[in-house]
Formats: sequence, structure tokens, C-alpha cells
Amino acid sequence: MRIAVAGAGAFGLKHLDALARIDGVEVTTVISRTLDQAQNVAKKYGAALASTELDDALGSDDVDAVILCTPTQLHAGQTIAALRAGKHVQVEIPLADSLADANEVARVAAQSDLVCMVGHTRRFNPSHQWVHQRIVAGNLTIQQMNVQTYFYRRSNMNALGQPRSWVDNLLWHHAAHTVDLFSYQCGEPITKANVLAGPVHPELGIPMDMSIQLRSASGQLCTLSLSFNNDGPLGTFFRYICDHGTYVARYDELVTGNDEPVDVTGVAVSMDGIELQDREFVRAMVEHDEPNASIRSVIDCYRVLGELQEQLDQATARHN
Repeated sequence: MRIAVAGAGAFGLKHLDALARIDGVEVTTVISRTLDQAQNVAKKYGAALASTELDDALGSDDVDAVILCTPTQLHAGQTIAALRAGKHVQVEIPLADSLADANEVARVAAQSDLVCMVGHTRRFNPSHQWVHQRIVAGNLTIQQMNVQTYFYRRSNMNALGQPRSWVDNLLWHHAAHTVDLFSYQCGEPITKANVLAGPVHPELGIPMDMSIQLRSASGQLCTLSLSFNNDGPLGTFFRYICDHGTYVARYDELVTGNDEPVDVTGVAVSMDGIELQDREFVRAMVEHDEPNASIRSVIDCYRVLGELQEQLDQATARHN
């Protein structure tokens, strides 16, 4: 599989590192915002082409698939362009920053015979896979999930501490991870969702704090707290309160409610969620199969995000 990676920032590099560990994969093209960065990254990973234009990859016979690690606002349009160019696509989370755009991508994807996958990494982290396997086996049932997504981003910086050219979004990006994971682990749709947002940052133009409540069809609960104001441990921490035990997932690691380590090394062939995600993308392309985290399987997450965005818009209208 000949793959182009668009976006050579923090997550683009994670994907490039992961792809280097997968047999049968060749990164042929690197796309970045600046040519210097594209050339440097392409040289490091052995890609033949470096460019600032996605169209160069979409028009190339040397590219079978693209992985989009570009700014959120570009995801929907670029995914549609890639599909129409006949390329398989993995687009980093989120699929879009509006329900209308997400639905349009889903429509275009459904009309193609191409793999179109969204980077909902939490489905692939060994910690969450360990919990999921026990739920599917009937050995575990979630009563409640309590999730904290905390960063310190009072200025527009990326995960590498570098200036970012676009503004991140707590709802459409960071909440998407938990909204999808909660429904995925419960095995049923979310039927009730509420949101409250804190003040809008005067320069970034987004709420910096958010509180979300979710309920599944059978009554399982999820409470999600998000902040860009947190000065402390950064990242997302998932507490699973279950009928048989409590577990806390920190990316690829898992502990019990009493902070006892849980061995998840045997869950998958890697301890890197991004690598497992990319392996699933490659597998689906080779086998002409629907991948875990296909657009069809994650689109309901964006329905819920759309409902939450509507609540926020209505609250703003009342305030004004």
C-alpha cells in the first residue's frame, strides 16, 4: 500500500512512525504547510515526493491512500476530494466540525467502494480494547464513565508546543473521542445529551471549559469534563465504573480503581494505539473490508455533537 500523509505536525509524525512498523506499507508522499517541513519529513521517512499541495498526492498514480492529519476545518472537504480522486482515506478525528459536513462525507463515502476511516483512536488503545473485549464477552457492564480531558492551551499552541495555524475545538475534536467511545463500549446509541460551556476566550474565540452529560439507550451514564485551562497533568483520563470492578484508562495504560496495574500487553500486537489504528486501515484496504471506525460506524457520534452544538448556539442566542 502506497500512502500519502498530509500534515507533518505532531499527529502526522505519529502516523509516520506507526506506518514505518507495518509490513507492506510505503509512504510515497508527505504534504505539509511549508515546503521546507515537507522536504525534511519526507527525507527522514524515505518518501519520494514532498509538497505543500494535497492535489499533488490525489493526482498521483503512486498513491493508493491518504492519511489526513490536517487542521480540523479542512477534514471534510479534503476527505471528499480524496474519495472523488479514487483514494482510500483515513482522516484524523474529527471527521468534520459540523453535522452537515459530516453527513455529506458519509454520503460520498457510501457511494464509493473505497475504505473511508476516521481516526477514533480510543477504539484501538489497548486499555480500551481490554475493557471492550470483556464487555463483548458478557463479563463486564458499564454503569458509568467519568472522563476528564484536560490541556493548558490559553495560547494557540499544538501538542509539540509550537504555534498553531488554526484553533482547536473542545466539542468537535476532544469531546468526539469520548462521545464515540461511550457509545462503542455500551454497544448502543446515546439517547440523551446535555452540555454547558464556560466563557469564550477573547482571542481564540472558543469556550475554554465544557461539561457534558450523556445517557445510553439502557441508562448507562457518562460525565465528561473538558478544559483548556488546566495547569497540571495533561491528557484524557477515563474511569470505567462497572458492575464488576472499576478501571482507569490513560491512553494505552490501564489500572484498577485502586491504581493496581492491569496487564494489557497481550491485547494486541502493539501498545501504540495509533499503530493499531493504522494497521486496521491497511487491513481493511487489503481485504476490501469495512474497518473499525468506518464513517458508517462513527457517524452517530457526530449526530450527538450536532445536538450539543445546537444547545450551545441556543444558549448563546438567549444570552445575547
